[in-house]
Amino acid sequence: MNDQRYLVTNIPIVEEVLDHHSSTLGRDLIAYRNHVHRVVNLCLALTHGSRDDFNKIAVASAFHDLGIWTDHTFDYLAPSISLAREYLVARSRADWIPEVEAMIANHHKITRARAHPEWLVEGFRRAESRVPSSNHCSPPGPARVSIGAWPN
Repeated sequence: MNDQRYLVTNIPIVEEVLDHHSSTLGRDLIAYRNHVHRVVNLCLALTHGSRDDFNKIAVASAFHDLGIWTDHTFDYLAPSISLAREYLVARSRADWIPEVEAMIANHHKITRARAHPEWLVEGFRRAESRVPSSNHCSPPGPARVSIGAWPN
């Protein structure tokens, strides 16, 4: 995971979460899955993390906007965090909850996330903010990963 120069297309955690919520996501499933894959790959490119980091990124990515569909609201951070927390507790990864919650809670933050610089929060915030809304855009900044493999 440390020297990523390729797109990760097999992300079991993402597939598990999104398959579980496929009926809730409905016709938005493919677009959301593609968005999540873009976020994961760009975050990996920005953070160069470990296997545990990869899995934390996958969990945060899968759940970060999911509350929009599960709770039918654009005030979705708390529902998304709650879903991620339940998922982590059920998989005996409660130790990841503070970091994953911070990743989700701060993913639309405009300014730099400064708390716990050793965590993935800032890398996740930067990645999510750089994911283009269209596959015709290129993410700004130093990490230039070809993420057009997943169309909207």
